[in-house]
Amino acid sequence: MSISLAKAAYTLLIVAIVILLLQFMQPVLIPLVLAALLFYALDPAVDGLERHHVPRTIGAALMLVMVLSACGALAYSLQGQAMTVIDELPAGARKLAASLRRPSGADPGALEKVQEAAEALQSADKTAPPKGVMRVQVEEGFRPATFFWSSSVGLASAMNQLVMVMFLTYFMLLSDQLFKRKMVEVVGTLSEKKTTVRVLEDIATSIERFIKIQILTSTIVALVTWGALWALGLEQAALWGLLAGILNSIPYYGPLVVTAGLSIVAYLQFGTVPMTAAVAGVSLLITTLEGFLLTPLLIGRASSMNQVAVFAGLLFWSWVWGVWGILLAVPMMMVLKAICDHVEALEPVGHFLGD
Repeated sequence: MSISLAKAAYTLLIVAIVILLLQFMQPVLIPLVLAALLFYALDPAVDGLERHHVPRTIGAALMLVMVLSACGALAYSLQGQAMTVIDELPAGARKLAASLRRPSGADPGALEKVQEAAEALQSADKTAPPKGVMRVQVEEGFRPATFFWSSSVGLASAMNQLVMVMFLTYFMLLSDQLFKRKMVEVVGTLSEKKTTVRVLEDIATSIERFIKIQILTSTIVALVTWGALWALGLEQAALWGLLAGILNSIPYYGPLVVTAGLSIVAYLQFGTVPMTAAVAGVSLLITTLEGFLLTPLLIGRASSMNQVAVFAGLLFWSWVWGVWGILLAVPMMMVLKAICDHVEALEPVGHFLGD
């Protein structure tokens, strides 16, 4: 009994150390994972250019420049609509909350009026100065230096992360076969080398399939959402279609965020609960059909992930890495499943992760 307890305590200690290391090394690990995903997304295109006698150094640089240019052009074209939506969201949220608290068309009741009057009197009593005392309120003015310093620090940090990811991806694309060869060389026996080759091939296949399917389904969701919102007469339909496509890559959380934002914007524009419900319902219907019909059809039952494991993984990685953990949870779990499927001692874990 004491031996089993000691073994369990030792296992828990190892797990705690690993979690602490993941949190501590977050600034290093997140760019590495992002670069690895971008590498698997761009590697087939770079290989295709190399087969057409384009040097790998030029092909890798060309693909990265194309990705950055496309993202920059898209962000610039939708910048005005995004700022309009951001400015309108707080007012829309307050208006929608007030409407949900009170039936449509009803005037505030006597109790609500008394409550508002009591709150106003209490607020006035707190802010009123004593008799004979002049109330002085010091307001700190706008400091351009402080504002620009905080903004520049945040922007510099984001740019630093972006540059790190781009350079890491570029060097991964350059040393594609070299990296795989080194991984095989460091393992011991011939059987272990064969297992390593199969694991690397399975990881590459799984990640490439995931990225292709994610791009396809996100594009379909973006276009269908844009068309549906345009048909309903919603302003900034293109922006919300793009957001729906991007956030579709985050299981469960992404569609909920889009639906909540659309509810606020729709009520702010139309001012009626039925139209708000129609806009939100259309968004949920599109993402539900994609999640339960389109994606399983494309991925296939053999390679799909266990939904319970996916949700548990989202909770775990969101706790460890925050928003980045939610974005990267599914591909990291696919890599873990590919490794577990080829390591005999870890096969039960791979079986649990599979559908």
